[in-house]
Amino acid sequence: MQRLVYLLIFPILWLTSIMPLRLLYIKSDVLCFLTYHVFGYRKKVVFSNLELALPEKSEKERKLIAKKFYKHLCDIIFETIKQLTISEKEIRRRFNFQNPQLLQSLYEKDKSVLLLCGHYASWEWSGIMSRQFPHKGLAVYKKLDNPSFDSLVKRIRGRFGGTIVSNKKIVPLLYRLDKKNIKTLTLILADQTPKAGAYKHRDNFMGIDVPVFTGSEELAKRLGFATMYLQVEKVKRGYYSATVELLAENPNEVPDYRITRAFLDRIEAQIHKAPEFYLWSHKRWKLRANPENSTEK
Repeated sequence: MQRLVYLLIFPILWLTSIMPLRLLYIKSDVLCFLTYHVFGYRKKVVFSNLELALPEKSEKERKLIAKKFYKHLCDIIFETIKQLTISEKEIRRRFNFQNPQLLQSLYEKDKSVLLLCGHYASWEWSGIMSRQFPHKGLAVYKKLDNPSFDSLVKRIRGRFGGTIVSNKKIVPLLYRLDKKNIKTLTLILADQTPKAGAYKHRDNFMGIDVPVFTGSEELAKRLGFATMYLQVEKVKRGYYSATVELLAENPNEVPDYRITRAFLDRIEAQIHKAPEFYLWSHKRWKLRANPENSTEK
């Protein structure tokens, strides 16, 4: 049955992907209307998250942010589908890196890199980095239950040369590549919510006490990899600007959890600057301390 569903859906996705982006954004506007006004997809979660993270905003301001967020979310959906067939030339034009020399300098120092980013702006199109830097490009993802759609996700995200690796396999792979002296650049979405009872550290994220994902920092220290932050900003619809910022070149010289804190500081700054581009529909604060005063479901 899973295979049948895939065979029925894939042709629709492919035909959608070959449409010009200007037409896909019209479809995105329609989907946004349906998602927000008709179906109310995760609206309770979105508004609860906005109230928790941005208490200084008025209800009117949070409602406007929510509407902008849904528009951006629908854009991301169609931009991801577009990645099935978009040309390298086109995606380079739309996803521009501002300071590639910083990654180049680390490669020349014989350093592998863990590149941390959050669910902000466009994390999907960042795969084009694999074409632009000498490191072997890797990206971590969570494997899907449906094998056909899992393969599709890997195909989309790995179109430009990157290797897509499940979170359960990335650690041994990095060890093997490091032993072979293959320098890697590994993209990790590091603002995930750890499983209850499976975390080592708590910190404040947007002023809220929550468990934080520290695996990237721990891995960097074990392997001696540099850590960097990938800051992606939405310039306008369909156009993004990306900058990399060094968090720690030699992570073992940094006190525990300082790198994690530095990552959180940077994504918080982006959220405060333009909150509509963060992924408010996921339950990032579900394991917060003292949750009884929230309406989150």
